[in-house]
Amino acid sequence: MAKNSKLVEIAFKGERKAIYRDRNEIDISEGDYVLVEAERGQDLGKVSLIGSLVKLKRNKGEIRNIIKKASPGDIEILFKNKEKEKSAFKVCREKIKKYYLEMKLVDVEIQFDGSKITFYFTAAQRVDFRELVKDLASVYRTRIELRQIGVRDEAKRISGCGICGRKQCCSAFLTEFEQITTQMAKDQQLALNPSKISGNCGRLLCCLRYENESYLEMFAEFPPIGSRITLDGKQGLLNYINIFQSKALIHFSDGTQSWLGPEEIKKGTFEYATSQ
Repeated sequence: MAKNSKLVEIAFKGERKAIYRDRNEIDISEGDYVLVEAERGQDLGKVSLIGSLVKLKRNKGEIRNIIKKASPGDIEILFKNKEKEKSAFKVCREKIKKYYLEMKLVDVEIQFDGSKITFYFTAAQRVDFRELVKDLASVYRTRIELRQIGVRDEAKRISGCGICGRKQCCSAFLTEFEQITTQMAKDQQLALNPSKISGNCGRLLCCLRYENESYLEMFAEFPPIGSRITLDGKQGLLNYINIFQSKALIHFSDGTQSWLGPEEIKKGTFEYATSQ
């Protein structure tokens, strides 16, 4: 890293975020708008994070530079572009109908300097949109990109709240989507009810993935559910583990039951269940 340069996370439309380098010691704070280098030309985004956490979020690849803090005139252009995006969305949607294309337009993003317009869409299959691109290029006289995205990317761009009441993980902080399986829900003792374990995108909740390791570590403190335990001369069966209280529910053969922590349970002897 160059002397005196710092890394800054910049957010753009659709929860798109990227790390940039401030080589000029610009006086910027979180929430400020800044002009940055783009693949071609310039783009404008909002500073979303400054400090040591940015270095931890840095991925491999090229890091472009922050050019300057945005002026009132630059921000005015940004909001004008937002109005143009609404118009472009309607235009593109009409042309999709015109060409009978099986695709769903999700969002439009105009680069700050107008040198590129990106149309985001979802589709069940590959779409031949070459004629659509030519038509849009003839209308806007700039570089046109049609980018097919998945349903999880669509939910991220639209944003919203999850069933927990908080902002969707994908919109708030996730930078990439990893594989999520129903086994993770089983490992976390969740009922396999699709409405409870699916996000707004209709796919399995992202938190099932990044919380799974913590769940497994906490469950490892206890014998598997279904294990038989002999403690203080009484025989019992481990039926449930409450990881939030770090206690397991033991039903004893004499009809009593007890919530016990891992240290108390380790005083007994076990006949481990082979599977949960």
